[in-house]
Amino acid sequence: MKLLTKPKPLLQTPTFSDSPNSTTVIDRPQSRTKEKTKKPQMYQVILHNDDFTPRDFVVHVLEKFFRKSENQAVAIMLSAHKSGAAQVSIYTREIAETKVHQANQFSQQSQLPLKFSFEPTT
Repeated sequence: MKLLTKPKPLLQTPTFSDSPNSTTVIDRPQSRTKEKTKKPQMYQVILHNDDFTPRDFVVHVLEKFFRKSENQAVAIMLSAHKSGAAQVSIYTREIAETKVHQANQFSQQSQLPLKFSFEPTT
């Protein structure tokens, strides 16, 4: 079976001529502009101090839900104890919301008033 017409090439091949006044135009694909993605808004998780939750429980929650080392957890707990609240960590909204919910739910199940919240970073 013989083709009657030649298939068109995807890109034009430049042709050159010997005449000095000839001009060759090469069609090039349009360049794609990359869309810059915005960095997501970050949220800080806050530990609120209370006078009823044992210090060991606070340290345990920080280690379990926020993956803090024992030394980091103790430092955060003491900071909240002295100033009333302390920043635990910074996450995207979904992660901050999930971690706060899990830690607060665990505290409620343990019948303790330990409270975490989250707010946008400045």
